[in-house]
Amino acid sequence: MIAQLIFIIILGAAIYLFSKNVAKIRRNILLGRDVDRNDQPALRWKVMAKVALGQTKMTKRPVAAVMHFFIYVGFIIINLEVLEIMIDGIFGSHRIFSNPLGGLYGFLIGAFEGLAVLVLIACVVFLCRRNIVKLKRFSGTEMTQGPKSDANYILITEILLMTAFLTMNAADYKLQLLHFEHYVKAGSFPVSSALAPLLPDSASALVIVERVCWWFHIVGILCFLNYLPYSKHFHILLAFPNTYYSNLNPKGKFTNMASVTTEVKAMLDPSFVPETTGEPARFGAKDVTDLTWKNLMEAYTCTECGRCTSVCPANITGKLLSPRKIMMDTRDRITEVGDNIDKHGKDYQDEKTLLDNYITREEIWACTTCNACTEACPVNINPLEIITELRRYAVMEESQAPASLNNMFGNIENNGAPWKYSQDDRFNWAEEQ
Repeated sequence: MIAQLIFIIILGAAIYLFSKNVAKIRRNILLGRDVDRNDQPALRWKVMAKVALGQTKMTKRPVAAVMHFFIYVGFIIINLEVLEIMIDGIFGSHRIFSNPLGGLYGFLIGAFEGLAVLVLIACVVFLCRRNIVKLKRFSGTEMTQGPKSDANYILITEILLMTAFLTMNAADYKLQLLHFEHYVKAGSFPVSSALAPLLPDSASALVIVERVCWWFHIVGILCFLNYLPYSKHFHILLAFPNTYYSNLNPKGKFTNMASVTTEVKAMLDPSFVPETTGEPARFGAKDVTDLTWKNLMEAYTCTECGRCTSVCPANITGKLLSPRKIMMDTRDRITEVGDNIDKHGKDYQDEKTLLDNYITREEIWACTTCNACTEACPVNINPLEIITELRRYAVMEESQAPASLNNMFGNIENNGAPWKYSQDDRFNWAEEQ
């Protein structure tokens, strides 16, 4: 009963802390402006099934796609085994599903162990790619020690959890052969049975090994669960809603700003009466709260995989822009805003903004708006939307833009075209033919 009570307390604390952190992230996301992403539900379900569940955009890099698929499937299916562990922990039972499932239970345990091995292999490969091969896309100015360590922590944790799972099964297998106490025959152990000779033969020692691995495995999973909200691996949960609420418009299609449309209508039609909605809307975005909730969700969904930055033509040619940094900076800033609300109240101003304090002008104007980053992202994140909104603010609120753009704006205003020639001279080229 003491073990059951301890487990229930740990489980309750883990669920409470996780729920609290998720609620905080949800609050932070909803600090963004509203945007309607509820149209075409059938198509949205299809996109989510294809991109998040089917991982179709991962296949552009086959090695990473296969390894990630192992971890992904293992994460989902092995959690069925975690359900049994939790029930055993609460009620003090042991392998409670073995009798009801009969022969199917043996098949499931065998499948879980096979997946655990595949997860182990994938994690080792990913660790080597990051720390030995040192792929270029895992580096960059934004990839400081914290983000780099985050990936390593998760991979090492998964290796330890899978090792504990297989060792627990190996000890359980030997205890079943000894017909020791409640360790009755339950399932087959095709992988862990091969590890059994490495364990002691004493029943009491095997019980200690099995119990230590049991507790390490389940408590480790609960700790991992509560680490997710602080980690880039929160995409495990957010990838599904993020892809569901994807922008279904063709790439490159810009939205009209409602505030600008209202101004134009007022100029063209003196009788037009705009709707008053309180405080005037800001043109573009200066800080994270000027972005939409979807932009902020994407910031928390970012996996920091670097696929966007690796295909960015501006970054490839040595310019300062990194689409991954745009998303990481946005996440860091909205987290900072949320922390300020918790500490000082919702009206607190820290005199910081996303533009300038996190993302520089040089970065936003280096973007070619080619959409390569949005095409490359495996979970449909769109850094270009954030860049565009920051540009809109710089131009429309501050009248600050590079000289070349100011020249173009002046030409459009005076000549009706981006070029310096007057409208009367526009067809001179045809006369020379």
